[in-house]
Order: sequence, then structure tokens, then C-alpha cells
Amino acid sequence: MLTVDAHPLLDTVAFEATFPSPLSAQPSPEWLVALLKLDAPAPLSADDAVRGAVRDLLRHGGYKPTGRSKPASEYLVRAAGDGTLGSINAAVDVCNAVSLHSGLPISVVDPERAKEPLRIGLAPAGASYVFNASGQSIDLGGLLCLFDAEGPCANAVKDAQRTKTHAGTRRTLTVLWGTKALPGRTEQAFTWYRELLERLGATVERRS
Repeated sequence: MLTVDAHPLLDTVAFEATFPSPLSAQPSPEWLVALLKLDAPAPLSADDAVRGAVRDLLRHGGYKPTGRSKPASEYLVRAAGDGTLGSINAAVDVCNAVSLHSGLPISVVDPERAKEPLRIGLAPAGASYVFNASGQSIDLGGLLCLFDAEGPCANAVKDAQRTKTHAGTRRTLTVLWGTKALPGRTEQAFTWYRELLERLGATVERRS
């Protein structure tokens, strides 16, 4: 069960993907890794208007999406530009490829590590979580997040360490953080995302 709180700008798509084998046994093929480059052929491309609209989406709840708190999609552009955007696993690579070219931040979590019920909404003031293995945390106040029974676990900036994919992951939950200021872009990104996943042999089931 996934519910989405009312929001004047949010245009989200959430879906589950089931892979034919654990991610550790399914390395990303060359065609997928090639999509992690800025000049790779893709059905979508981002520009300053897209980046501005995404920042406005995150800013609506009072969050400040700048500096180290900027949308994950902007980090991907920088990493791809300096050649440091490499393969992680098939699930994350598809996410990064679609996010890079669409300009929309995207979250990917392992639903086996999350506890129902799931909800998308604004994080309250003072909320935070650890986002990497070294224990660094992010202040979530006013930021749109995916919540499970234990609290926020993903967002458009940095996903929580506790629900990230791992070598044994076979099923993923993905959230596209789109905005109504970019009509149709979220659906276009989802359509391409689904095509890439099905090319990898995964099955896709939409949840919102």
C-alpha cells in the first residue's frame, strides 16, 4: 500500500520492479553503462528550465535545495561531466541513466528493507536519516520524502542507507519525483524507465 499526500506541485510515479536474479548476478550490460554519459542518445534531455522546476518542487515545503542539498539529478550531471558516474548495479544504473537525461530526481529502495505502510509526504521539522555507510545524515525538514513505518526512507536528494539496494536485492521500489510544472515529463521518464527494465528481463508493476 502506497499513499500520496496532497501536494500542489508533485507529479509522481511509483512502481515495483522484479529482476530475474539477484543484482549481484546481473551486471549491467554495456548498453546500459553507455547511458551514464551526458552525450548518450536518450528520449529526454534536461535544461535549466527543468532544473529550476525541480528545485521549485522541493522548495515548496520550505526545504532549500542548494549546495549539498541540491536534487540528486544535479549531482548526476556533474558526475557524468567529470567522468565519475560509473556502474553500481543494474537497478541503480537504470535509475541514474533516466534521472541524468530526464532531469528528474529518482529514488530506488529495496522494499524488503522497508516496512509497510508506505506514504509520500513532507518531512516534519527536525527529521533526519543516515544516507551512507559512513554514517552521514541529512536534515529532511520540509522535504518531500517516501516514508515507511519507521519514518522517512528516501527523497529526491539522498536516499536512506537502511533501505538501499544491495547484492541480494531482487525487487525494487522506485519513485520518480516529478513536478506538474513539467507536464508529461514524469510519464515520459517512466515509459523509458520501464523499457530499460524490461530489456534487462525485469517485470514492472505500477503503484501510483
